[in-house]
Amino acid sequence: QVQLVESGGGLVQAGDSLRLSCATSERTLNAHFMGWFRQAPGKEREFVAAVTRYGGSTYYADSVKGRFTISRDNAKSTVFLQMNSLKPEDTAVYYCAAGRTIYSGGYSYPPNYDYWGQGTQVTVSS
Repeated sequence: QVQLVESGGGLVQAGDSLRLSCATSERTLNAHFMGWFRQAPGKEREFVAAVTRYGGSTYYADSVKGRFTISRDNAKSTVFLQMNSLKPEDTAVYYCAAGRTIYSGGYSYPPNYDYWGQGTQVTVSS
């Protein structure tokens, strides 16, 4: 059974940084590409960032490009999302996700992900 456990969320001020972690098993990390999504109250879940299976490529939403960095540490079986220069509009529940196959829509398309974590809350005050 695949488990994804997010941590690292919290309440910060605009301009601060946070690093989210997604812990899983080595087997899961080696077999899947990984992504981060977020969902704000009253809004649909949206893509944030993704990293390919061996970490060779990364993808970002335009809204976070240049501020967020996704990375994976296979030795620690963990995926990270480093978030810098946080803005109030980054406030959301952040979810880690894992997928095996891109059917359509690319890495930003939620149905391409097979497993999801429970989420971690990030709140950015102005």
